[in-house]
Amino acid sequence: MDAAREQSGTELLEVIPFSRNAEAIINKMLELNDSCQDKATQLVEEILHSIFFLGKIHTPPYSPEMILDYDREMLGLLRVCYPRPFKFYSSQLPRRTPFSCVLDMVVFLNGQEKENKIIDQLRMIISELGLKKHGPLVSSTICVSQKTGSTRYYGVSMSTSGRIPGRIMVAASCLSGYWDSYVAGAVMSFNPSKRKKQFFDGTIKLPQSVSWQASSLHDEGAKMPPCNSCLNMFCLENIDAEFAPGNCAEVESVSNMFKMEEEVREQSRPRHEKFTADNREKAKKSLEADLKNNLKSCKLTYNKQFFTP
Repeated sequence: MDAAREQSGTELLEVIPFSRNAEAIINKMLELNDSCQDKATQLVEEILHSIFFLGKIHTPPYSPEMILDYDREMLGLLRVCYPRPFKFYSSQLPRRTPFSCVLDMVVFLNGQEKENKIIDQLRMIISELGLKKHGPLVSSTICVSQKTGSTRYYGVSMSTSGRIPGRIMVAASCLSGYWDSYVAGAVMSFNPSKRKKQFFDGTIKLPQSVSWQASSLHDEGAKMPPCNSCLNMFCLENIDAEFAPGNCAEVESVSNMFKMEEEVREQSRPRHEKFTADNREKAKKSLEADLKNNLKSCKLTYNKQFFTP
């Protein structure tokens, strides 16, 4: 703590929220898992690994011991009950960011069709835990996608802070198979700088039977139009706002829909002449090269290993 006090005020703002938010989210996930008689232990295991990994690449880095320093007895219990996140957080990449696991827990507890309850509970958790907008490990947006008369599918924005963690996690979600391959292809159609690749076009066009709506998990739940990047990936009309491809809630939401709605997926299949197996492989290798460089800057190595709970 003495060393921390010597850091500048800016550094402290970056350091303290990560460990504080990590501790709060872990405790909440354990509480929610208890409420469903430990039926969601895989989600707890997965979020522990994702948080530990993001702590590893945080500046400055946070070890699991530092994150869980508030309760040494709890740390010991988690090591016994969930040993794999402690073992693999430095050698295997997460497939998604932590708040995506929180979303799945809330959907599991409420049921897939309880859209209002799901969104309300997520906002309540954020408020209860004091998770600030744009803070570490918390998503800012949720998106709900639905084919007319069908199931609702949810997604949240990337819960990372900083350019390099964001790029690492977008690449991991694409390369691990967590995102549907068509959706991953749409993301890989753009460079991290948001510029379209010249040699590959995996953009997809959603059928008119699909509706989607994003809303803020903060700001009193304001409805949000898709940003320019999402509209480009999904071939809709452009607007001004733009985030790096893959960071938005729409990507996870559409991916989850494609995994369950084969007809919608095939109707959305990329049709550009540049969408070929060779070009996709080239785009994949480009993304892997970017991932390797970003991991190297965090003193980690890309070994194509992804954590599966």
